[in-house]
Amino acid sequence: MRIVIVGGHLSPALAVIDALSKDTKILFIGRKHTFEGDPGYSLEYNTIKSLKIPFASIATGRLQRKFTRHTIPSLFKIPYGFMQAFSILYRFKPDVALSFGGYVSLPVVLAAYLVRIPIVIHEQTLKAGLANRVLSYFATKVCVSYETSKPYFPKHKTILTGNPIRKFQIQNSKLQINSKFKIPNEHLPIIYITGGSAGSHFINTLIEKCIRQLLEKFVVIHQTGDSKEHKDFDRFSNLKNLLPTKLKARYILKKFVDYKELGKVFKKSTLVISRAGINTVLELIYFGKPGILIPIPFSQNNEQLTNALFFKKLGLGEVLEQKFINENLLLQKIEEMVNNIERYIKNREKASSIIDRSSADKIVEIVKNVKKDKDKTKKRQRTIFKNIIIYFFGVFFDFIYFKHSVF
Repeated sequence: MRIVIVGGHLSPALAVIDALSKDTKILFIGRKHTFEGDPGYSLEYNTIKSLKIPFASIATGRLQRKFTRHTIPSLFKIPYGFMQAFSILYRFKPDVALSFGGYVSLPVVLAAYLVRIPIVIHEQTLKAGLANRVLSYFATKVCVSYETSKPYFPKHKTILTGNPIRKFQIQNSKLQINSKFKIPNEHLPIIYITGGSAGSHFINTLIEKCIRQLLEKFVVIHQTGDSKEHKDFDRFSNLKNLLPTKLKARYILKKFVDYKELGKVFKKSTLVISRAGINTVLELIYFGKPGILIPIPFSQNNEQLTNALFFKKLGLGEVLEQKFINENLLLQKIEEMVNNIERYIKNREKASSIIDRSSADKIVEIVKNVKKDKDKTKKRQRTIFKNIIIYFFGVFFDFIYFKHSVF
């Protein structure tokens, strides 16, 4: 089977890739750069290339929720994205296109529809993303993670599969973090700070104001992202070099946490500070890891706040809204949670019961069935064409025979 995977969200895409049979030919389509106008490579590009899976970059535009100097040029990229998508699909000739949402999926899925490639899309959120709502009318099947998403999609093609969790996390979660992380041999709580695959300039700026206070009491693993515009990693690298030796040893600074190591980082961490993307939230739930979530305030339909409140309701964490937060409030909340960590940990078993560990396999099975249906349709079309030809020649020879038998 040949499959195109459009990586709007990397985490569930990796879970499905892991569940596909080894003889599957995969082409991953995604963003080579995290932000428009920023030369830094995206986590999805680095990760997929490290897996030795072919990666096709697509430079389509998107509707931005904040007006920037890139907004107008981005809109002009949309037609170019469609041309790229047609070219990529023509060269690869996939049996199925599998999309995980996001603006990159729009030109690829629409191009696939026009050239009669079956389409499966997957929705990760508790509601529905704009791209997936549009594309559901062109999709062959729509996979959703929660019952709450079903009303947003055509009923006859929507299937509840759950949201896939990467198997590498499950397999590696009991291992110790390797020497690359150089965690000091101190009996201190470990705080993992992440802004997701792109990093978060807001969270980084917040942490910059209180990193010394944090390091007095905690070991900190800090994933900054690799934005060349904000240069957060470079700034924190300089800051780390100025720290006293003891505090410097407690500060583990990374642009990205390798996907093979992420399960171990979650397992070792006492507390996680993060944005509230649905895949991060699910990973925290899977590991039963307490967290402080800071939702992106301009996410579509305020979906990150919805995710964060869902996480809080499960009893695993707290929510701090960006417009109200400062470094003092953050420090206070970290201390409160670490001092009462057992109150959150006791909820993790109940929370983890919402995770469907067979989600990736369900999606793979749907992809296989869609391909089988396509093959059957092709065979039926060939049979119909063959029968028409036979019938035509039958009528033709019958006419010749009839003609000769009369005259």
